[in-house]
Amino acid sequence: MYKRPKSWLIVLALALFVRIWAFFPALVERGYSDGLYPVISRMQRALLGWIPFSIGDVLYGAAVLYLLAKLVRGIRASFRKKAGGVKAFWWKSLQRVIYWCLWIYVSFNLLWGLNYNREGIARQLQLEMKPYSTGELEMAVHQIIHRLDETHAAALRDRESFRRKSLLFDESFRCYQSAEAYYPFLHYRTASVKPSVFSYLGDYLGFTGYYNPFSGEAQVNTTVPPFVQPFTTCHEMGHQLGYAKENEANFAGYLSAKSSADTGFLYSVYFDLYVYGMRDLYRRDSLVAKAIKKQVPPQVKKDLAELRAFYDRYQNPFEPLITGLYGQYLRANQQPSGMQSYNEVMAFLIAYGKKYGWEAL
Repeated sequence: MYKRPKSWLIVLALALFVRIWAFFPALVERGYSDGLYPVISRMQRALLGWIPFSIGDVLYGAAVLYLLAKLVRGIRASFRKKAGGVKAFWWKSLQRVIYWCLWIYVSFNLLWGLNYNREGIARQLQLEMKPYSTGELEMAVHQIIHRLDETHAAALRDRESFRRKSLLFDESFRCYQSAEAYYPFLHYRTASVKPSVFSYLGDYLGFTGYYNPFSGEAQVNTTVPPFVQPFTTCHEMGHQLGYAKENEANFAGYLSAKSSADTGFLYSVYFDLYVYGMRDLYRRDSLVAKAIKKQVPPQVKKDLAELRAFYDRYQNPFEPLITGLYGQYLRANQQPSGMQSYNEVMAFLIAYGKKYGWEAL
């Protein structure tokens, strides 16, 4: 075997332990999300947060180059071997791949991934999560448009400052500090938010941010239009707090960003929620959605056009493939709707509005 039997027994036992633990959300919530994980994530951010560039991105890049080099060497070596030797070579290589994949699976889950199986933010806020009507969605969208109407003029003056990443990330940190007074579970200390080394690649692959569970860093694509960056940053910080599912990270990002005194942040969060809400409304009742769209402030329409033009500029044949693969990843991690998981923040928003009043949105 590639490794001694004892090594295989250890990694298989750990993988089985993680898998069984994931079947008990209450135990994950208490023992991991509220217990072990905050210690792990705080240590990760303390170790790497002070470094100005993303260590995780560097490690990802190095891993890709290493794997490509190993693949090339493996192909060359197989051509130099006789038939029996080739079979033994690839069998050993397969064992090596399985062994390290098991360790990656265990590390991913113990460092962060078990949060996919927690009870989550709905339990923390005691929200009643159930299917919502088109009328309730319409009320939420109306309130979002009202917030956009309140903030769009002032946000024009503020948002250009986000091109200075230190201001963007510092204000995101302050958002969570402000939100903690109302939502103690959003306790966030020791920031580790950085521009992605792969921002320009992200334009072609279609991502605005991501969280690296192996380094604890939140990465933000800083080449996208500035008015979407504040909410993206708060979303990724939500992942750092253990909200692994995209709908929950969106809702944590909403709760934090709406606590900001910066109109640029307020505009950014309601702009994203408007996109999610209208996408849902168009699927349910396109006539109602078209009527509501006429009420949107001109600046919002201008920003929507700018965002569409930005994504159109970077369209390529690989983006649907990457999006499809990521959708499969989400489905494998307790998010059966795949990429639509982001849009499911509307269920949290409507449950929140029904509990605290629509004006609280």
